[in-house]
Amino acid sequence: MADTPAIYVQAGRARGGTDALTLGATLPWQGFRRQLWGGELRGHWDFYVSRWSFDAAPGGSGHSTLLGITPVLRLTPDQGRSAFFVEAGIGATLADKRYQTPEREFSTRFNFASHLGAGLRLGARRQHELALRVQHVSNAGIKHPNPGNNFVQLRYALHF
Repeated sequence: MADTPAIYVQAGRARGGTDALTLGATLPWQGFRRQLWGGELRGHWDFYVSRWSFDAAPGGSGHSTLLGITPVLRLTPDQGRSAFFVEAGIGATLADKRYQTPEREFSTRFNFASHLGAGLRLGARRQHELALRVQHVSNAGIKHPNPGNNFVQLRYALHF
């Protein structure tokens, strides 16, 4: 089931009391398969909507909704037969409002989101997936201030 779409739910937490709940879908890059370091490298698109909740700066809102898209590369050991995988991606997000807490403020609604993750595929057809990810969100210096924020995320995906 390595080349099948998936839907997922993901929960994350960042410093400053910021929580994120994310719903998304992944679409595999059909025909993209490379051998690398004894494993199999594949790619997919990750489309998502995320709701951030946080302690707002005075006069600000404590919520923000983001839309995101990320191309992801995933390496599965043992020629792709392993249940384990590692992945990385760099994509873009657009928020309905700027992120502003008493400790940090993003200067743009558009930001980049990069992540590193590791996970495990489970089930008779490996249709269930659990992943632990670390994600960094910032505008890459387009405009200042650019403090960024780092999330630790837990994801459950169902491939179909």
